[in-house]
Amino acid sequence: MDNEFLDISTSLRLQLAYGIGHILNDVCASLWFTYFLVFFHLVLEFSPSQAGYLMLIGQIIDALSTPFVGYHSDHTNNFMSARYGKRKLWHLFGTGCVLISFPFIFMECVGCTLTHKWAQMFYFAAFIVVFQIGWAAVQISHLSLIPELAEDPHVRTHLTAIRYGFTVFSNIFVYIMTWIILHVTGNCDKEQVGPSDAWKFRQIMLIVLSVGTVASVLFHFSVSEKPSRNQISNNEYGSSTLHCDVLRKFLLYQVAGIYMSTRLVVNISQVLIPLYLHHTLGLAARALAVVPLAMYLGSLAAAGVQRLAPRSFTRKLSYLLGSACALCGFIWVYIDSDHNYKVNFIYVVAVLIGFGGAQMLVTSLSLTADLVGDSTEASAFVYGIMSFSDKLSCGVAIALIQMYADNGGMYYYRDALSWVCGSATILGLVLTLVLPNRSHNSLIVNGPSPINADEDEITSSSE
Repeated sequence: MDNEFLDISTSLRLQLAYGIGHILNDVCASLWFTYFLVFFHLVLEFSPSQAGYLMLIGQIIDALSTPFVGYHSDHTNNFMSARYGKRKLWHLFGTGCVLISFPFIFMECVGCTLTHKWAQMFYFAAFIVVFQIGWAAVQISHLSLIPELAEDPHVRTHLTAIRYGFTVFSNIFVYIMTWIILHVTGNCDKEQVGPSDAWKFRQIMLIVLSVGTVASVLFHFSVSEKPSRNQISNNEYGSSTLHCDVLRKFLLYQVAGIYMSTRLVVNISQVLIPLYLHHTLGLAARALAVVPLAMYLGSLAAAGVQRLAPRSFTRKLSYLLGSACALCGFIWVYIDSDHNYKVNFIYVVAVLIGFGGAQMLVTSLSLTADLVGDSTEASAFVYGIMSFSDKLSCGVAIALIQMYADNGGMYYYRDALSWVCGSATILGLVLTLVLPNRSHNSLIVNGPSPINADEDEITSSSE
């Protein structure tokens, strides 16, 4: 197996096996971000603010769990982790938590459907907490495998692009299943989503969860985790001291700001577009599946661009391309709402936003992998910090948006979508453009130079 790790750039089987390891998280995240507010507000008839508070609870738990999981994943050192792999062990734990909790989130309150909505919130919050802990464990353990499996920055970009490609396929699968279920069980071309559709969302959830479970099983049987390359040096240096050194690096917070801004663009647009389609444009249930599907077809194109991009295609240029496309989409959302836009151009806008967001996200993840460099003993902790900023900011933003939605007019979600996501796009672009072309700081003393460690890989003559 060592030769396979050394020759990972030619080992398509291993790359594909790695990619499917996040499918369970991806299908759950697709339902969570795209249909959570739709399900709780339009189907279960919670108020917008109540649905926003539940999502905020989940995002806070996820935000707190990610650095915790990252820290303990780096420090896990026992018999099981030595034989099975510490990253995979946390992945297995997270998978179990997701499977025992997520089914109860997308179905009516068992035995308490007639109780007050505020009482039901405690019921759903309990399952949301378990789900988000498990989701964080799977996410961080899977991300921290990238630096473990590949040393070359270009190969790490390939792994990140493949991972995101499977994320796109997972989302496309969710939206296709949503369209099929809504189409064969009612007139989704004319009717809007309502309380009678609760059982439909339950069927969608069970189908996609089954596919995610099979993918996770295949991942655990197909990928073998090798011992960390820096295990000996880090034992001498001390893991706790290592993490303290990581937190003292300004570059960490700069990259975290880029990742946070990017996730705001991707997640907030995914959350608000179904509500924008329903409230502002007044489109039928079919649009709630087809328009997000168009977004992820754009995302798939972005994953292909990243996978095939030459080595001279810099991180800054890649992020600039993505942010320009996304910004065009959000501006178009704000200025247009006529009949031709609703029928035709909404799909062009969806592709622009999907392509731009995916391009930005893959680039920000690649920047994070560059930041880690060869410091793989701190990789889970670094990804945990990134995810903490992402989850907390998204949760607060969504809760604030929903808090004022009770008294918002028909254009409320249009304005929220264009202004919040547009501003986050500009912030992420500015933070990316001011990144140093060559950094002499590293996450660990005497470690590699992050971000632009490989001059031929990251920099170009134009910079």
